[in-house]
Amino acid sequence: MIFITVKFPVHEDKIEQWPAIVAEFTAATRAEPGNIFFEWSKSLEESNVYVLVEAFRDQAAGGEHVNSDHFKKAVVTLADAVSATPDIVSVEAPGDGWSKMGEIQPTNPA
Repeated sequence: MIFITVKFPVHEDKIEQWPAIVAEFTAATRAEPGNIFFEWSKSLEESNVYVLVEAFRDQAAGGEHVNSDHFKKAVVTLADAVSATPDIVSVEAPGDGWSKMGEIQPTNPA
């Protein structure tokens, strides 16, 4: 699995619009056959930073993603919304998705 985390610093005037700005890109990426997950979060420490956590089945699926029309369109669209070059970590990781964390168990499960 290819595991990727990207930190997007967003222009102050685009922070509230960010979910709408990335909606089409997010939906198209999640529909890719090689996508395992594609999830957005907002940083608690940096008010203008959104964090993307994504994974793809393998290198080929990651290559299909970056060569897709929706990725190419997002590169142009997101360039207008970010305030600096995003930071990225991209690694090959064992497994095919999320695993359960063994150290924490709920005391009152839902």
